[in-house]
This record gives sequence, structure tokens and C-alpha cells, in this order.
Amino acid sequence: MTKALPLLEFTDVHVHFPIRAGFFKKEVGRIRAVNGVSFTIRKGQAFGLVGESGCGKSTVARAALRLEEATSGSIRYAGEHISLFTGEERIKFRKRMQAVFQDPFSSLNPRMKAGQIIAEPIRVHGVKPAGEVRAEVDRLLELVGLPLRFANLYPHEMSGGQRQRIGIARALALGPELIVADEAVSALDVSIQAQIITLLEDLQRDLGLTYLFIGHDLSVVRHICDQVAVMYLGRIVEMAPSEELFANPTHPYTRALIDAVPNPDPAAEAGRHIEPLQGEVPSPANPPSGCVFHPRCPLATDRCRQEAPDLGPVAPEHSVACWNAG
Repeated sequence: MTKALPLLEFTDVHVHFPIRAGFFKKEVGRIRAVNGVSFTIRKGQAFGLVGESGCGKSTVARAALRLEEATSGSIRYAGEHISLFTGEERIKFRKRMQAVFQDPFSSLNPRMKAGQIIAEPIRVHGVKPAGEVRAEVDRLLELVGLPLRFANLYPHEMSGGQRQRIGIARALALGPELIVADEAVSALDVSIQAQIITLLEDLQRDLGLTYLFIGHDLSVVRHICDQVAVMYLGRIVEMAPSEELFANPTHPYTRALIDAVPNPDPAAEAGRHIEPLQGEVPSPANPPSGCVFHPRCPLATDRCRQEAPDLGPVAPEHSVACWNAG
């Protein structure tokens, strides 16, 4: 079976933010939020990016949307460098990739009704003639499973799950190919999470969407994603197809993340022995030498402290950045 074409490609991408101090705001350091990230998302794929808070996964999402400019490296969308898009090209690119944000309340304008929120991108980009905008809003509401009366409600009159459905409808309004879902279900109750995940899966199947799914809940990521990359302190430390990653985690950090997921069987959970990670995540302004995970790794050697491992294959489609993998 022929693989689908690459849609989004990151190649050795770095995103650094300057630290400034003093009266003249002189640069005194840099926060290395993303530090040499490479991956490919193919058309129709759901690609998951997981890791602890502060690991750089949301910065990757913002760089993909070009809300942050990459310091170095290459980001291609459908084979084209997104950093070269200007004017009309940039507007067309914006229509092809949209975002669903973590907090469904703060991402919606509280002074606008849901129908106005969904209609705004349609009007701004001229997707439909003025006389057809309301019909398109109604179609999008039905697509995300909401009654048409919700067009007349304000965000504060809805539940969190309903607000997130409005956010998804707004993201779909321009007919995008790729949706960046940045912690799109983490602020919702567990039962509502399941409904939104099912909706995202249905939309992917029916509309042929591609997802970049950012999350820290591994059970959610495992359910929705085909491919998963694990990030730690700005770097990808392991990447594999979802089932392969969860069945055969190779990097010590990946194993620690998977071990931290509770077992739904109380008897099995009671009998589990978990070795929690020691220490804290280092500062991205002053990352450790060598492997960035070595200060917390139970397998660390002198080589780990001195040399940074590259992401290399350990099995077909399974890559890891660890000197002790295998």
C-alpha cells in the first residue's frame, strides 16, 4: 500500500526566545523552547506530540501555524516552505491549517454569539456569499452535533463541551486540511472528553482531515493518534506508530510516562510497582550538557552526560534518542 504524501514536515527546527535584561534590554540568554525537532505528518494521519508541561510541544504547534517564527530549520507544508509565504500566499496557507485550543472559554469572544463566532472567518475570507453565510453556519453546527438554536447563544450560556464544539466548528469553517488540536480535550470532564474525541475521529473519517494532536494524557493520544512523538525539554526523544510505542517503549522517559498512567483494574493497579522520576525538569534557558534527560535518568552513564544522542532507528518506523536503547 502506497503511503500518503507528506503534508507537514519539520526538519531540524529550532525556536529560541531571547532573555533580555537591563535598561537597554540587552540579550543575556536564550530560552531554547524547541531544539532540533524533525518529523513528518502525512495526509490523513493523526500525529500525536506528548510530554510534560514546558517541553515545547505547544511551541511546535505555534511554529506550525506560523504564530511563532522558527529560529532555524525548515517547516514545509505540502512541500512549500511556510516561512516564504507572504501576502496572498500566507492568507491561503491560513485557510489550509486551523487550530482548536485548550480552553474553550478563553478562545471564544464572550461578546459574540456562537453563530457570529463561526461566521466571522467565513466573512473575513469570503468563503461564501453574504446570503449563504447563515446556511453554512447551520451546516457546521449540525456537523459538530449541536442544535441550530446554539447559533443564538453566548459562550457563557454553554457547557465546556458545547463551547469546544463551537471552537471545532469555527476551525472547520474555512475547510482546512490540517487541524492543530493543542490540548483540545484536557480542560474537559472525562465523559465529555470521550464525546469530543469521538467527534474528532468522525470528522477525520468524513472530511479526510489530518491532525497534529498535542497532549499529555497518553490514554487519549493512544486512542486517537496513528503516530506518536515524545518530547522532553525541546527535543523528540522517541517516535513510533502508536501501538508500537505503547507496546515497546524504549526511552526511559517514555517508559516513565506510560508507567504513570493508572490501570483501570483496581487489582492490577494495586500490584503495580512504579518508579517515579526523580528531580525536576531543567530550565530550557540552561539545558544540561549531553542528553537532556540524563539528570533524571536511572540509566545515565558518563557518555550520556557528555554526548547528545541523535534520534535513530531501533525498529521499523521506531526511532529513539538514547545511548542505552535496545
